[in-house]
Amino acid sequence: MSSTPPSSTPLATAPKTHPLLLAASLLLMAFNLRPVFGSLSVVLPEIMRDTGLSATGASFLTTLPIICLGLFAAPSPALARRFGVERTLLGAMFLICVGTLLRAWVSLPLLFASSVLAGAGIAIGNVLLLGLIKRDFPARSAMMTGLYTLAICFGAAISTAFTVPLEQHLFNGAWAHALAFWALPAGVVMLLWAPLALSTPHTVIAAAILDTSGKAPRMGSLGRDRLAWQVTLFMGSQSSMAYIVMGWLAPILRERGLESAAAGYVVATAIVTQLVTSLVTPSIAARCKDQRALAVGVAAVVSVSLLALIFAPLGGRWFWAILLGCGLGSGFALALSLIVMRSANAHVTAQLSAMAQGWGYALAAFGPLLVGLLRGWTGGFESSAALIVVVAALMGWSGWGAGRKMLVQAG
Repeated sequence: MSSTPPSSTPLATAPKTHPLLLAASLLLMAFNLRPVFGSLSVVLPEIMRDTGLSATGASFLTTLPIICLGLFAAPSPALARRFGVERTLLGAMFLICVGTLLRAWVSLPLLFASSVLAGAGIAIGNVLLLGLIKRDFPARSAMMTGLYTLAICFGAAISTAFTVPLEQHLFNGAWAHALAFWALPAGVVMLLWAPLALSTPHTVIAAAILDTSGKAPRMGSLGRDRLAWQVTLFMGSQSSMAYIVMGWLAPILRERGLESAAAGYVVATAIVTQLVTSLVTPSIAARCKDQRALAVGVAAVVSVSLLALIFAPLGGRWFWAILLGCGLGSGFALALSLIVMRSANAHVTAQLSAMAQGWGYALAAFGPLLVGLLRGWTGGFESSAALIVVVAALMGWSGWGAGRKMLVQAG
């Protein structure tokens, strides 16, 4: 089992930055990790109308960024070793910014290209930001993980709630410009992060992710660890639920009779609710003897509330949206917390984060993809109920295993 590096290891030579400035920068970057998803879903019917995109094509458009989260998570630590953690994160923000800007043109090829670029940037941010939290805030990792999750949820909520109003009131019905608007916060955080990233010596920032012997940790060394795979499956299954919500809940509600703005507000309500639960869940999880019951309970809450929004009368939509947000926020925060809690040190956190988010997001991509395909095959969203039950069962089973009070074995 890996042990925590002593103060004389390269990890201790990480660049010194004021903690408040560093924390603010990390949270601003986290804000930019979800607007790509939330903003697209609320105008998806307009995109299909104006571009001729089929239901199957829409499934792939909503799923492609998630596939990229899986594909680009694994090489993220290697990129950090080559260019430095801070500079790699700067590059990630650049990819998100450029990818989002490409949505300004009503063009299917550019829409798909934007998904690849933004998805790659988000994948890198997903992996490396958690490693920095473990490295630079070891005594406050639970609190920082909660704030990190809150910032991600806040970015998703803001983009989901305000994309349609931006389209209708600022851009005169131009959904493409409303989508591209979300490049602005990514551009701002690039300007704030660049001085730190470019001024830090490469030898110092590269050393921050080496192991105690001065060698880079071997990726893939967790592949035979059962606990690591359970953490990965929990990350993947809860992410699948979240991306089903972000990608398809608004179209589901619109098909049930809600207007586009109203559907966006319901989804945004679910996401805003996550702000509270995502902030408190890491601390609750840290105080528990283990996290097994918490993981199973979260899976049950998410599945029941999501099924209710598909089948129950719309008069109760606000209650179910709030309950769904509680479940999703707790699930995401718990998944991130498990990555940190099941790791002995920052090096193992980076490995487990890359594994859980790489394979996990690859699994998560099947959720929204299958929802869209089932909609195209059956003509309605009711057929997704069985899929939701299966994903919830996987989430509960893997969460029961990942919630055991153990550490993954890296070696």
